[in-house]
Amino acid sequence: MKANGGHQARTRPGLSLGSGSRMFEALAYPKFRRYWSSNLAAVSGQQMMWLAQGWLIYDLTDSAVYLGYVGLATAGPAILLNLVGGVVADRLDQRRVIFSTQVITAASVLILATLTALDLVRVWHLLAVAFVSGSMQAFNNPARQAILRQLVDRKDLTKAVQLNSIVWQATRIVAPAAGGLIYGFAGPAATFYLCGAAFFVLGAVVAGIDIEQPLRERRDSVFGDLNEGISFIRTNFVFAFLIGMSFFNSFFGFSSQQLLPVFARDILEVGPEGLGVLFSASGVGSMFGVFALGYFGEAERKGALVIGGATAFGSFIVLFALSTFYPLSLAAIFCMGAAGTIYMITVQVVLQVRVPDALRGRVMGIYGITHNIGPLGSLQAGFLADEFGAPAAMVVGGAAIIAFAVGVAASRREVRALQAAPSPA
Repeated sequence: MKANGGHQARTRPGLSLGSGSRMFEALAYPKFRRYWSSNLAAVSGQQMMWLAQGWLIYDLTDSAVYLGYVGLATAGPAILLNLVGGVVADRLDQRRVIFSTQVITAASVLILATLTALDLVRVWHLLAVAFVSGSMQAFNNPARQAILRQLVDRKDLTKAVQLNSIVWQATRIVAPAAGGLIYGFAGPAATFYLCGAAFFVLGAVVAGIDIEQPLRERRDSVFGDLNEGISFIRTNFVFAFLIGMSFFNSFFGFSSQQLLPVFARDILEVGPEGLGVLFSASGVGSMFGVFALGYFGEAERKGALVIGGATAFGSFIVLFALSTFYPLSLAAIFCMGAAGTIYMITVQVVLQVRVPDALRGRVMGIYGITHNIGPLGSLQAGFLADEFGAPAAMVVGGAAIIAFAVGVAASRREVRALQAAPSPA
């Protein structure tokens, strides 16, 4: 079957795994399969990088606030540049954007690894690498979202989004635990070297994928492009809600991940190995959420999935915050992973299938800002944790997510009745 954009789906034995696993049919597209495999390596590196970066800076400073500073160094440039990154994704060859940003990120991490190996690493080095990473993410993330449309047919776009999301969830099971073991036995430098190599893999593979570039209209003004994307969101409340939900997830939910080193060392007393298991438990829960969507994700009532998932996510954050019993904490973070995945993948699916192709890069750039703003949430959570304790900071975050989801659901019928329907090309 000839697919749009020159790609071709080829049936592979055993690929169709039933209604609960229809997302795997996206792997029938060779180009998507190559992208997906290399993305698996890069995201594994990212998961290990977060763990190693957080543990090292907490060891160097003994302060939760510095965990927030790392987040701020990442989020600042990402927030400022993400709108421009969305425009770039709509204007330029997305393969080149992904390649360039991955190589620059990899180089910065390899430099950090060398400084660490030579025992020359300082806090400002970690902050500098976080700044470079955030700057590159502003261009990389919109391009990675927008390129999916060129790798599969429109009818399989939802499956590709779900399968792309499974990369993040699957790596959260293995990569943090592996990163914790590597960090504990081989040290931070070895962990950073491995992360840098993983980042390079995605850039190299994507650069070699042959994609027929879509025709792009010539535009006179970058600011005009920016305004067009912002206006689309502003005049469509459902999209504003979805992006707002992503904001609350990132600002208040992401902070729970950033505070995990505090819980692992000071409250649960389980060390870096136990921290890796906490991250992995979240990943197992996320995988459960992905496969659950494989069974009931075709339901038309996407609004119910978003609202219900967000409410459950916030509730389990509160439970984790109040737990001092490691097995209960593992159960709570497992449920956090499942609930958060269900509603955030649903948000991504609705955005991907309902946003017009010509606006996808810009809309996903705006959506990406909400992801990148998460480290700012970590900063406020770090201050709250230093002042009132990490449990109190997490309770505030969970309650805020619940309040937003329930408040909008109670007042806006179009959100409660939200369905996913493909947009015109």
